[in-house]
Amino acid sequence: MQRTTHFRTGAILFLLPALLLFAAFFLYPVGYVVVVSLLNWDGMSSPGFVGLRNYSALFHDEVFRISIRNNLIWAFAEAFIQVPLAIVVALLLARKPKGWKLLRTIYFFPHVISGIAITMMWGAIYNNERGLLNGFLRLIGLSEWEHNWLGGLGSAFPSVLVYGLLYIGYFMVIILADISSVSQSYYEAASIDGATRTQQDWHITLPLIKGTLATCVTLAMVNGLRQFEQVLLLTGGGPANSTSVLVLYLYKELQNFHYGTANALGTVLIVLGGLVILTVRRLFNAAKYDM
Repeated sequence: MQRTTHFRTGAILFLLPALLLFAAFFLYPVGYVVVVSLLNWDGMSSPGFVGLRNYSALFHDEVFRISIRNNLIWAFAEAFIQVPLAIVVALLLARKPKGWKLLRTIYFFPHVISGIAITMMWGAIYNNERGLLNGFLRLIGLSEWEHNWLGGLGSAFPSVLVYGLLYIGYFMVIILADISSVSQSYYEAASIDGATRTQQDWHITLPLIKGTLATCVTLAMVNGLRQFEQVLLLTGGGPANSTSVLVLYLYKELQNFHYGTANALGTVLIVLGGLVILTVRRLFNAAKYDM
């Protein structure tokens, strides 16, 4: 009994520094955001308590509804387009074809470059007058397809979204690393039984790396919820707020000294992120038990 008590005391003492850091750098900031979201405050005058009025104003605001719709599209597109593309490429590279190390480096290379630099490059590609995309269309005789890609209501958001989905290297490297840890004995046994490489990937590789896939889907959806810099630099949320996202809306509210509304947006983002993580984990856990 005494040894158990000493063990618990020691465990608490070892955990205490981490708990204090967690409280100081997560619980307190989140609590502060929630409290300020209930206030009408411009950062200078005395704050006034307004309860849930900031949230009510948000859900009646068309820009907020557009922003949350765009964020959800981002999240699901990254989870169900970007991650599957990364899985396919990782499975192909895991077979170690000729030049696979070079291809791995090429796919990952954009992630070591500043995101702002990449965004400015795509801004030049989409440029209405001197952009590479319209220039290519003119070159191949499709000048009637030329378009103001970032200025059209129907094309601005898809243009920003497609650019973001192309860079699969980050998830590809994570998945490829986990594939390389799978024991070759599984594949040797499957080959003896006559399984093709595709069947091996489907019935051996993917089930064994399901935890990593869940992590990648979670990261992808959270990344979709926190989109900001590429929308800010490419369109600024326009035209007519058609490309607006929650973090950009929050940024603009801070610029206008609407701190209560900005913190309400922050609270919504925290809740959405938590729901995404819980949902993805439940889905992958249910799939694990179904196998």
